[in-house]
Amino acid sequence: MSPPPPHLLLLLLALLFLSPPRILASSSFPLPTIAIATVSNSSSSSEQHLACALVSTAASTEYKITCASLSNSSAVPRVYSYGGGNGTCTPFSALVAGDGYLCSAGPTPSSTPTTKLMSMRWWDLNDGGAGGGDESKRVYWGEALSAVSGGDEYVCGLVGRRMQCWRWSSSRAKLPDGRVAFSSVAVGDGFVCGIVVGSGEVRCYGGDGGEAAAVVGREPKGRHVLLAAGERHACAVDDGGVVRCWGDPAAVAAAAPASSVSRAVSTVAVGDSVTCVLWGNWTVSCWPEAEASPPPALARQQFVALEAKGKVVCGVLMSDYSLQCWGGGVVHGGGGGARKVFDRVLPGPCAPSASCPCGVWSGSAQLCGGVNGVSVCYPCGYNPPSMALTPTSNTSSATAASRGGSKRRPSNLVIALISAGAGSVLVALLAAVVTFFYLRRHRGNTSSPVSRRIHAEPTGAAGAAPRVERRLSALLSKGPNTTVEQFPLAALRAATDCFSPRHRIGSGSFGAVYRASLPDGRDVAIKRAERRDTGGASTSTTAARRVNHEAAFVSELALLSRVNHKNLVRLLGFCADGGERILVYEFMPNGTLHDHLHKQLPTSPLSPPLASWPSRLRLALGAARAVEYMHTYAVPPIIHRDIKSSNILLDSSWTAKVSDFGLSLLNNLDYDDDDDDPSCVTAGTVGYMDPEYYRLQHLTDKSDVYSFGVVLLELLSGCKAIQRYEGSGSPKNVVDVAVPHIEGDRVHRVLDARLPLPTPWEMEAVAYVGYLAADCVRLAGRDRPTMSEVVGVLERAVAACDEYDADGGGAGGGEEPALSRSCTDGSTAT
Repeated sequence: MSPPPPHLLLLLLALLFLSPPRILASSSFPLPTIAIATVSNSSSSSEQHLACALVSTAASTEYKITCASLSNSSAVPRVYSYGGGNGTCTPFSALVAGDGYLCSAGPTPSSTPTTKLMSMRWWDLNDGGAGGGDESKRVYWGEALSAVSGGDEYVCGLVGRRMQCWRWSSSRAKLPDGRVAFSSVAVGDGFVCGIVVGSGEVRCYGGDGGEAAAVVGREPKGRHVLLAAGERHACAVDDGGVVRCWGDPAAVAAAAPASSVSRAVSTVAVGDSVTCVLWGNWTVSCWPEAEASPPPALARQQFVALEAKGKVVCGVLMSDYSLQCWGGGVVHGGGGGARKVFDRVLPGPCAPSASCPCGVWSGSAQLCGGVNGVSVCYPCGYNPPSMALTPTSNTSSATAASRGGSKRRPSNLVIALISAGAGSVLVALLAAVVTFFYLRRHRGNTSSPVSRRIHAEPTGAAGAAPRVERRLSALLSKGPNTTVEQFPLAALRAATDCFSPRHRIGSGSFGAVYRASLPDGRDVAIKRAERRDTGGASTSTTAARRVNHEAAFVSELALLSRVNHKNLVRLLGFCADGGERILVYEFMPNGTLHDHLHKQLPTSPLSPPLASWPSRLRLALGAARAVEYMHTYAVPPIIHRDIKSSNILLDSSWTAKVSDFGLSLLNNLDYDDDDDDPSCVTAGTVGYMDPEYYRLQHLTDKSDVYSFGVVLLELLSGCKAIQRYEGSGSPKNVVDVAVPHIEGDRVHRVLDARLPLPTPWEMEAVAYVGYLAADCVRLAGRDRPTMSEVVGVLERAVAACDEYDADGGGAGGGEEPALSRSCTDGSTAT
């Protein structure tokens, strides 16, 4: 690649400095999977709200349309279906609701990849909201809908890019003909609005009277990317990230944002004098703050979907996909406040994973019925502007002000100055990268081409430091992720008393780990890279160590800012101030699996997740799901390279979470310059490292499978990966000791003596997992199972234990689970 001419380079830099940074909003889900309906009862003049969603249950392989009353916490949720009466007759894709009705949309059985057809069904919910069952009507059948919205007494959608409404009275207003193309649609009380393709113009249609009169004809000017409508007003987000509301003056005065702040937005939800925004970092703000803001328990939580109706707001939590509702009329156990309505809700329509250009939501495959290769797509365009990741020293207070409360908001001038300063810093970083590229190419520096293999960072310092610095600059210039914040160094120093030894709780891949409490009350773990700048002469060894720590910091930041899974330790933020390299994580109060397995006193009782064989299998399943997510669902896939019991942490509820990604690699992402192919260096921990990887230096995802197999043997035997056994003169690997017994059907010989022998039914499941562990540590990677197969085996083993428990410990004629060695032998060639 030839370098750009100098005059073009100067022109590019000039344009960069002269062009102001812009904050772009992201596009929300066009097909919602949650909805709020208003229903009335003929025996009462009062109305109530129903929260409806596509709900997945652990005991079912299907998801169902389910609605629950928000006004009566004791009411039994209802399932809505047609045809078979069990909610499983069609793969629904979307839900909308309004005054007295619920609508579902989904592909028809006759749909094909080339001919996509969709139908929509309508349920009447009035008279108690219990229409339920098969009482529905088909109101649409035809071309697939690209967007749909409900409200009032009608539904509108986009057939292609043409606006079409059902149950819309012609007396209200005439809808635009097919010559006007729309990219989104929003239904209000007596009106409907859309965003025109190309121009971004907002157009609204409705009758002359009622609430429509305050909305139609008063649309904001300019280009817009998001749109939502409620009972009395509507809101849109322009391409600068500013939320603009219009309509009934009283509703707008109560529910419009207090100031026009430019900020990344992913979703807008509008109710009756209520406006809520899902920001680019997935947190929620609502207006009026005193009435509609999420309760304190949810104020800092991240959501993936948001809906509003009347004074009620509902959202799907990112952490566990549960549906949470709050606001006026939401009753929880006889009192007001937030309420968890459903445990497992689809965050978006299910689709083939291969068709998702920007990846999938972690864990969503299980929500989609466990069908192989089907998940919920992660929405494209959700990468925020870099300036959103460059907070000032008072980040916490600014965030708190945006969520509501009595704190004074910053003026528009202050916001503009902060935005301009942050934008200048980013432009300077980009200019530095471009200049460096040009100067390096101009000097004629070349290197070997990429070999298409995944490599580690080199251990030598020569040439490595510039490469790591270049990767860090590129990473910071574009912002790692909306969910990761940049912490000021002063705040982290204060939280750890200048990194005092009394705060230190351990060490990670590139430095010491400290426990601290942030000013906002969050307990965090802070990992600080070792600097080793003692003032003495720098040797090649210390330089190489410093480079390796820097590389581990960059790798972990790049990886964890891209992933989200309940069994992965969550990265909260980072600090890259001067020579400091610091990562901030959620704190895991129950420590590491290694400590609970190997550092407990013989007289001490075992920790809850290790106190029974079924609980050990459940713990293994949680960790396996994290590794499966990295291998199968992360985009691009991730190879951890250091799976071991000390890198499996336990949170307050004893959930297993995989941590420490300093040695992990992103396939086809870590090195994308022609000269960024470093020397091939193996990495990992002795006792867990794949022998094939160590000998041949050829890394695949089967290397993680081997390491996980060693962890399984630790859980079964209670032995360390390498330890001195009785009668042995030298330490041995648990693989060499345990696998021969397992292969000889003598699993009981290797089981942890601190636990009672498994019951006959538990023994079947434990032996089944023993065979799996032996398969995982086979010498040839092609003979090992994939992590998806590992998860499948562990799920069957856990289900067998649960079935035994459900039968009352085998009483009453419970049958032994049908588990066999052949079920674990599902390896595939790499």
